Amino acid sequence: MRIDKFLKVSRILKRRTVANEAAKAGKVTVNGKEVKPSYDVKAGDVVTIGFGEGEMKFKIEQVKETVRKEEAQNLYTIL
Repeated sequence: MRIDKFLKVSRILKRRTVANEAAKAGKVTVNGKEVKPSYDVKAGDVVTIGFGEGEMKFKIEQVKETVRKEEAQNLYTIL
């Protein structure tokens, strides 16, 4: 699954276009490498997103195409 779609499905970012723009701006890294919005993520990847002066780091536990709002937090673990 693409990183921009994963960020939207997991509800880490609200919209896919926002996730797409963040990746294009170089604010998203996977396993320490800056990635494009089309990068394919898999379970076990460690993702870091830069927000202003802070950042969020999490590990992908599972990848699903669709998920209910209540189950979205099961897709990742915050580090």
